[in-house]
Amino acid sequence: MDDVTLGESINHFLTINWKVLFAIIPPSKMGGGWPAFIIALSLIGAVTYVVGEIASVLGCSLGLKDSVTAITLVAMGTSLPDTFASMTAATSSEYADSAVGNITGSNSVNVFLGLGLPWVIASWYNESNGNFYEVPQGALAFSVFLFLVTSILCFIILIIRRIIIGGELGGPQGSKYLSALCLISLWVVYIVFSILKAYNIIGDAPEE
Repeated sequence: MDDVTLGESINHFLTINWKVLFAIIPPSKMGGGWPAFIIALSLIGAVTYVVGEIASVLGCSLGLKDSVTAITLVAMGTSLPDTFASMTAATSSEYADSAVGNITGSNSVNVFLGLGLPWVIASWYNESNGNFYEVPQGALAFSVFLFLVTSILCFIILIIRRIIIGGELGGPQGSKYLSALCLISLWVVYIVFSILKAYNIIGDAPEE
């Protein structure tokens, strides 16, 4: 039996409450997997709601705008699980499809389903009450454009790696660190410019 490291012990005790909570998910063999899927999805939604509320309170306490809280605290809280899942896929899969596909697929769900479904529900609810449903865009257009540019640069890096190194992930030690640094830098650029736009330091962002 392998010895448990200090880091593993600390991680276990910090997450034991979540492990107990998610232990109510039934085995995937029951009911063709549907009970496990529905309960797991409900718990993920509940946890996401808690993360969002905590981030809102923290952002309010720190004097941060909602848009800044959304692209930093909330985004990190909802995307870190995908990051770890992609890391596991990258180390255990033969190809990079699982790791890269998980990230792109997750963001597709976040944008199309995570935005579209609440949008439809809010529209139906307001129309049924005779209200006109409209939400000002704020700095969203700038944020989406910036995200598109950084995403294109990310895929350009992956293509260059495929041509020069022969693979999107891994490779020589120097190339791995350089690629990681470039991708992290793109994230930092996105965060910094989005915050500058939100606080009207660059451009003319509408007041929230």
